[in-house]
Amino acid sequence: LLAKLDGRGKMTHPMKFLRKMTLLGFALALLMTNCKSAGPHQENPLSLNSKNPHYFDFRRQPTILITSGEHYGAVLNADFNFIPYLDELKRADLNLTRTFTGFYVEKKGNFGIGNNVLAPDSGKFICPWARSTQPGYAGGGNKFDLAKWDPVYFSRLKKFVAEASDRGIVVELNLFCPFYDDTQWAVAPVNPNNNINGTPEISRTNVYTLDKNKGLLEIQKAMTEKIVRELNEFDNVYYEICNEPYFGGVTLEWQKAIASVIRAAERGLPHQHLISQNIANGSRKISDPDPQVSIFNFHYATPPVTVGMNYSLEKVLGDNETGFKGTNDFTYRSEGWAFLLAGGGLYNNLDYSFAVGHESGDLKYSAKEPGGGSRALRDQLTILKRFMFSLDFVDMAPFALPVSGLPSTAAVYCLKGVTSNYAVYLKANGIKALTIRIPAKKWTCRFVDTKTGKISESQGTGLGGEITLALPRYSEDIAFELRTSQ
Repeated sequence: LLAKLDGRGKMTHPMKFLRKMTLLGFALALLMTNCKSAGPHQENPLSLNSKNPHYFDFRRQPTILITSGEHYGAVLNADFNFIPYLDELKRADLNLTRTFTGFYVEKKGNFGIGNNVLAPDSGKFICPWARSTQPGYAGGGNKFDLAKWDPVYFSRLKKFVAEASDRGIVVELNLFCPFYDDTQWAVAPVNPNNNINGTPEISRTNVYTLDKNKGLLEIQKAMTEKIVRELNEFDNVYYEICNEPYFGGVTLEWQKAIASVIRAAERGLPHQHLISQNIANGSRKISDPDPQVSIFNFHYATPPVTVGMNYSLEKVLGDNETGFKGTNDFTYRSEGWAFLLAGGGLYNNLDYSFAVGHESGDLKYSAKEPGGGSRALRDQLTILKRFMFSLDFVDMAPFALPVSGLPSTAAVYCLKGVTSNYAVYLKANGIKALTIRIPAKKWTCRFVDTKTGKISESQGTGLGGEITLALPRYSEDIAFELRTSQ
């Protein structure tokens, strides 16, 4: 039979034929490998889970987004090599990154950050607009021409999103950011000193308004529309309207207008992407949610308060920036565990170990930095992610677990399933036993060490509506899944 498959109607020796077919197969495989380039994943975009919209669906799987990512300059900083950065997130099994478009950029020294990815070296800043031939941009190089898009920027943006897609990483693209002080406004491309288009002289606190920006709104709309159309093919993107809009004069009406621009730009296109809104530092009750928004993000969140007061919105609640609590890994590990076990669906630690020249996250930063981040912390967040994904979290909701025998400094966060299963995070050092007041005839418990991932199990029977758990030796915090039968 092999001999008859020579293709020329002639007989050939079977071994020669096999050698030919082996070489052909190898060549085809090599060709496919070399032709494969980062590109959009052909799936529906990230969406809210239809059964439990406090979580996501991504590539046909219920999903929680968890990461420890760089300081938002991966695209706009031309010196930043984002391939090893994304490889490190992939290695740690993390699935989110947050990046800014370039409408806003920082100067070195802002916020006390020593190696700020969001503050490129002179001449290394790229953004949606092309450079003109006229020198004089405050951040180095020529001024910008706001009438021309920069093809290099959009190529880099799409490459970044595509490479993230290949690694199963979702990109939160933050469109705008307030100008906290005059140093950021001084290097903004839309500042009249930095472009050749005669943009108006206005206060930095009027940039994100509908009635006081003197024409900048049209530039903002055009940029939003351009980016949304360029990235429509990708399934691993969602858009945050504005970072920390509660600073710098950003109005709620302007945010709603930008959300409407996103929706209008995608009308008639193949895909519609989620929109997120940054609500507050800490916590705040959302009283008038924009129906266009699917993700409500907080910074430096206080988990039970933030999640509890907004859980009834039936949308994803996220903690998408951490910091200003020192550089200790425990601080940010525990914030992630607490937020997700309180019912959140997204956690992004701001990781200062990523920098230009340290894209794999190995920078040994100063203790004076405004936050933390390390390979060790990323590995600890891997443990958190795998614990959460081991649960049927779509069928779970926040639950006030009745626990006794804890010091006043301890904190307990719990998700309860529709069946008698509980996921619990205990933030308390060295507790030896817990008494939990829930009816159970039999129970099994899977303990997880939050620092090492070590798993230990125990089982027992309930008595008088209570069960007592002897905890394995641990320090700082511990998590466990408890399953009971009535």
